Amino acid sequence: MLYLVPTPIGNLKDITLRALEVLKEVEVILAEDTRNTSHLLNHYQISKPVTPYHQHNEHKVLRHLVDQLAAGKKMAIVTDAGTPGISDPGFLLIRECVKNDIKVESLPGATAFVPALINSGLPSNRFSFEGFLPLKKGRHSLLESLRADERTLIFYESPVRLVKTLNDLAAYFGADRACSVSRELTKLFEETKRGSLAEVAAYFSEKTVKGEIVIVVKGYEKEKRGNE
Repeated sequence: MLYLVPTPIGNLKDITLRALEVLKEVEVILAEDTRNTSHLLNHYQISKPVTPYHQHNEHKVLRHLVDQLAAGKKMAIVTDAGTPGISDPGFLLIRECVKNDIKVESLPGATAFVPALINSGLPSNRFSFEGFLPLKKGRHSLLESLRADERTLIFYESPVRLVKTLNDLAAYFGADRACSVSRELTKLFEETKRGSLAEVAAYFSEKTVKGEIVIVVKGYEKEKRGNE
């Protein structure tokens, strides 16, 4: 059995009772960063073996983990924050478990893009989560393909690349396209800035940006013709 356990994106109280129960019951916890996970486990007085599982070793340890799971071991996978597999390690192991008829159970819980979307004030009935944009290869073609997408678009970004990405989005989508940027969600200095892409880029270019960031951009609107 493999459990996918969401962990708080900031406030340690944002973890479910069921998640805590699972972390207490499993034999091994796979963690993106063992130090971050140990902090969470210590806070809730949970003592379990924690094994590194991240983008730099997931291919190397994959077969071994699948063999252990197939033999009956119960494991949980957690990331530094949020839900495993959402722009974080987890997909490869989940796919192999499915291929090998190993039961996978995903717990509901914290993830950054949902609260960012809801509090953006932009349409949430149809949206596309794009995760992190490619740094170089494929960036141009992806932005070009999203230019006329009518769904609300959601991106993750790092503090050091935020202004560049906002300027890139403005160049492809139009400087006046509405957007919202949320950072440090659930933490003491949580902030959401709304406005046009140009306005928000200018705002963040004048300050030091820290924390995890979610960019929400309004979808493309077709121009109305005549009396439509």
